[in-house]
Amino acid sequence: MKASILTSVMRGLALVALASSFSAARAQDAERGQALAAERNCMACHGERGVSAMENIPSLAGQQAQFITLQLVLFREGLRDVPPMEPAVEGLTDTQLEDLAAYFSSLPHAVPPDRARRNVGAYNNGAALSNRLRCGVCHLPNLTGQNQVPRIAGQREDFLAQTLRAYRDDKRHGTDTQMNAAVHGLSDAQINALAHYIAQR
Repeated sequence: MKASILTSVMRGLALVALASSFSAARAQDAERGQALAAERNCMACHGERGVSAMENIPSLAGQQAQFITLQLVLFREGLRDVPPMEPAVEGLTDTQLEDLAAYFSSLPHAVPPDRARRNVGAYNNGAALSNRLRCGVCHLPNLTGQNQVPRIAGQREDFLAQTLRAYRDDKRHGTDTQMNAAVHGLSDAQINALAHYIAQR
Protein backbone atom coordinates (compact mmCIF):
# COMPACT_ATOMS: atom_id res chain seq x y z
CA MET A 1 0.00 0.00 0.00
CA LYS A 2 1.35 3.42 -0.94
CA ALA A 3 2.42 5.61 1.96
CA SER A 4 -0.05 8.36 1.06
CA ILE A 5 -2.92 5.88 1.00
CA LEU A 6 -1.84 4.38 4.32
CA THR A 7 -1.65 7.85 5.84
CA SER A 8 -5.16 8.66 4.60
CA VAL A 9 -6.51 5.38 5.94
CA MET A 10 -4.93 5.95 9.36
CA ARG A 11 -6.33 9.49 9.50
CA GLY A 12 -9.68 8.09 8.46
CA LEU A 13 -9.64 5.57 11.29
CA ALA A 14 -8.99 8.38 13.74
CA LEU A 15 -11.98 10.22 12.28
CA VAL A 16 -14.17 7.14 12.76
CA ALA A 17 -13.42 7.32 16.46
CA LEU A 18 -14.14 11.04 16.40
CA ALA A 19 -17.45 10.57 14.58
CA SER A 20 -18.43 7.81 17.01
CA SER A 21 -17.95 10.17 19.93
CA PHE A 22 -20.10 12.97 18.47
CA SER A 23 -23.42 11.58 19.68
CA ALA A 24 -22.18 11.21 23.23
CA ALA A 25 -20.73 14.72 23.24
CA ARG A 26 -23.74 16.72 21.99
CA ALA A 27 -27.31 16.25 20.84
CA GLN A 28 -28.03 16.11 17.13
CA ASP A 29 -30.66 18.55 15.93
CA ALA A 30 -32.54 17.60 12.76
CA GLU A 31 -34.32 20.97 12.60
CA ARG A 32 -31.03 22.84 12.59
CA GLY A 33 -29.81 20.35 10.00
CA GLN A 34 -32.82 21.03 7.79
CA ALA A 35 -32.16 24.76 7.87
CA LEU A 36 -28.49 24.19 7.10
CA ALA A 37 -29.33 21.81 4.23
CA ALA A 38 -31.49 24.53 2.70
CA GLU A 39 -28.78 27.15 3.23
CA ARG A 40 -26.14 24.95 1.59
CA ASN A 41 -28.57 23.90 -1.19
CA CYS A 42 -27.99 20.18 -0.56
CA MET A 43 -31.25 19.26 -2.27
CA ALA A 44 -30.07 20.61 -5.62
CA CYS A 45 -27.99 17.45 -6.04
CA HIS A 46 -29.31 15.00 -3.45
CA GLY A 47 -32.95 15.55 -4.35
CA GLU A 48 -36.16 16.65 -2.74
CA ARG A 49 -36.25 15.29 0.80
CA GLY A 50 -32.94 13.54 0.17
CA VAL A 51 -34.07 11.21 -2.64
CA SER A 52 -31.75 11.68 -5.57
CA ALA A 53 -33.01 11.99 -9.14
CA MET A 54 -29.55 12.89 -10.45
CA GLU A 55 -27.27 10.31 -12.09
CA ASN A 56 -24.43 9.07 -9.88
CA ILE A 57 -25.55 11.19 -6.91
CA PRO A 58 -26.58 9.18 -3.85
CA SER A 59 -29.84 9.47 -1.97
CA LEU A 60 -29.34 10.44 1.67
CA ALA A 61 -32.85 9.97 3.06
CA GLY A 62 -32.87 7.32 5.76
CA GLN A 63 -29.09 6.91 5.62
CA GLN A 64 -27.19 6.00 8.78
CA ALA A 65 -26.46 9.24 10.68
CA GLN A 66 -23.00 8.15 11.78
CA PHE A 67 -22.09 7.25 8.21
CA ILE A 68 -23.21 10.66 6.91
CA THR A 69 -21.31 12.42 9.69
CA LEU A 70 -18.14 10.49 8.92
CA GLN A 71 -18.35 11.22 5.19
CA LEU A 72 -18.89 14.92 5.84
CA VAL A 73 -15.85 14.97 8.10
CA LEU A 74 -13.80 13.23 5.39
CA PHE A 75 -14.94 15.82 2.84
CA ARG A 76 -14.20 18.72 5.18
CA GLU A 77 -10.74 17.41 6.04
CA GLY A 78 -9.84 16.74 2.40
CA LEU A 79 -9.64 12.96 2.84
CA ARG A 80 -12.32 12.32 0.20
CA ASP A 81 -11.85 14.21 -3.04
CA VAL A 82 -15.30 15.09 -4.35
CA PRO A 83 -15.02 18.69 -5.63
CA PRO A 84 -18.76 19.57 -5.46
CA MET A 85 -18.74 18.71 -1.75
CA GLU A 86 -15.92 21.12 -0.88
CA PRO A 87 -18.02 24.31 -0.80
CA ALA A 88 -20.91 22.41 0.78
CA VAL A 89 -18.95 21.61 3.94
CA GLU A 90 -16.45 24.47 4.00
CA GLY A 91 -16.26 26.10 7.41
CA LEU A 92 -18.83 23.84 9.06
CA THR A 93 -18.32 22.80 12.67
CA ASP A 94 -18.60 19.24 13.97
CA THR A 95 -22.00 20.12 15.45
CA GLN A 96 -23.27 21.39 12.11
CA LEU A 97 -22.08 18.25 10.32
CA GLU A 98 -23.88 16.13 12.88
CA ASP A 99 -27.04 18.24 12.52
CA LEU A 100 -27.01 17.69 8.75
CA ALA A 101 -26.63 13.95 9.33
CA ALA A 102 -29.49 13.97 11.83
CA TYR A 103 -31.75 15.68 9.31
CA PHE A 104 -31.07 13.37 6.39
CA SER A 105 -31.22 10.23 8.53
CA SER A 106 -34.62 11.34 9.86
CA LEU A 107 -36.14 11.49 6.37
CA PRO A 108 -38.07 8.44 5.17
CA HIS A 109 -36.15 6.26 2.77
CA ALA A 110 -37.63 6.11 -0.72
CA VAL A 111 -36.46 4.57 -3.98
CA PRO A 112 -35.26 6.98 -6.69
CA PRO A 113 -38.02 8.12 -9.05
CA ASP A 114 -36.17 6.76 -12.08
CA ARG A 115 -35.34 3.31 -10.67
CA ALA A 116 -35.16 0.69 -13.41
CA ARG A 117 -37.54 -2.25 -13.53
CA ARG A 118 -36.21 -5.45 -12.05
CA ASN A 119 -34.20 -7.68 -14.36
CA VAL A 120 -34.73 -11.14 -12.88
CA GLY A 121 -31.47 -12.59 -14.23
CA ALA A 122 -29.33 -9.69 -13.03
CA TYR A 123 -31.16 -9.63 -9.69
CA ASN A 124 -30.56 -13.33 -9.06
CA ASN A 125 -26.90 -13.08 -10.10
CA GLY A 126 -26.46 -10.09 -7.83
CA ALA A 127 -28.14 -11.87 -4.94
CA ALA A 128 -25.77 -14.81 -5.33
CA LEU A 129 -22.80 -12.45 -5.40
CA SER A 130 -24.03 -10.56 -2.35
CA ASN A 131 -24.31 -13.83 -0.47
CA ARG A 132 -20.85 -14.98 -1.62
CA LEU A 133 -19.24 -11.66 -0.69
CA ARG A 134 -21.11 -11.61 2.63
CA CYS A 135 -22.42 -8.08 2.14
CA GLY A 136 -25.01 -8.72 4.84
CA VAL A 137 -22.40 -9.12 7.56
CA CYS A 138 -21.43 -5.45 7.66
CA HIS A 139 -24.45 -3.90 5.92
CA LEU A 140 -26.86 -6.25 7.77
CA PRO A 141 -29.00 -8.89 6.03
CA ASN A 142 -31.52 -6.29 4.83
CA LEU A 143 -28.64 -4.05 3.66
CA THR A 144 -29.87 -1.07 5.69
CA GLY A 145 -26.48 -0.58 7.35
CA GLN A 146 -25.45 0.19 10.90
CA ASN A 147 -23.45 2.95 12.59
CA GLN A 148 -20.67 3.96 10.15
CA VAL A 149 -21.68 1.26 7.64
CA PRO A 150 -24.05 2.79 5.06
CA ARG A 151 -27.52 1.84 4.05
CA ILE A 152 -27.17 0.54 0.49
CA ALA A 153 -30.60 -1.05 -0.04
CA GLY A 154 -32.64 0.99 -2.50
CA GLN A 155 -29.73 3.29 -3.34
CA ARG A 156 -29.30 4.60 -6.90
CA GLU A 157 -28.07 1.76 -9.11
CA ASP A 158 -25.73 3.95 -11.15
CA PHE A 159 -24.16 5.35 -7.99
CA LEU A 160 -23.70 1.86 -6.53
CA ALA A 161 -22.02 0.56 -9.70
CA GLN A 162 -19.77 3.62 -9.92
CA THR A 163 -18.75 3.28 -6.27
CA LEU A 164 -18.08 -0.46 -6.50
CA ARG A 165 -15.91 0.06 -9.59
CA ALA A 166 -13.96 2.80 -7.78
CA TYR A 167 -13.28 0.43 -4.86
CA ARG A 168 -12.30 -2.37 -7.25
CA ASP A 169 -9.98 -0.12 -9.25
CA ASP A 170 -8.34 1.26 -6.09
CA LYS A 171 -9.63 4.77 -6.80
CA ARG A 172 -11.60 5.06 -3.60
CA HIS A 173 -10.67 4.15 -0.06
CA GLY A 174 -12.91 4.15 2.94
CA THR A 175 -11.74 4.30 6.52
CA ASP A 176 -10.45 0.78 6.03
CA THR A 177 -9.67 -1.45 3.04
CA GLN A 178 -12.51 -3.95 3.47
CA MET A 179 -14.49 -2.76 0.49
CA ASN A 180 -11.45 -2.76 -1.77
CA ALA A 181 -10.77 -6.36 -0.83
CA ALA A 182 -14.44 -7.39 -1.07
CA VAL A 183 -14.80 -6.39 -4.73
CA HIS A 184 -11.27 -7.16 -5.88
CA GLY A 185 -11.32 -9.05 -9.17
CA LEU A 186 -15.01 -8.58 -9.94
CA SER A 187 -15.87 -8.01 -13.58
CA ASP A 188 -17.95 -5.06 -14.75
CA ALA A 189 -20.81 -7.48 -15.40
CA GLN A 190 -20.63 -8.80 -11.84
CA ILE A 191 -20.55 -5.28 -10.40
CA ASN A 192 -23.54 -4.28 -12.52
CA ALA A 193 -25.50 -7.32 -11.31
CA LEU A 194 -24.58 -6.63 -7.68
CA ALA A 195 -25.59 -2.96 -8.03
CA HIS A 196 -28.90 -3.97 -9.62
CA TYR A 197 -29.70 -6.40 -6.82
CA ILE A 198 -28.89 -3.89 -4.07
CA ALA A 199 -30.82 -1.09 -5.77
CA GLN A 200 -33.88 -3.32 -6.05
CA ARG A 201 -33.92 -4.20 -2.33
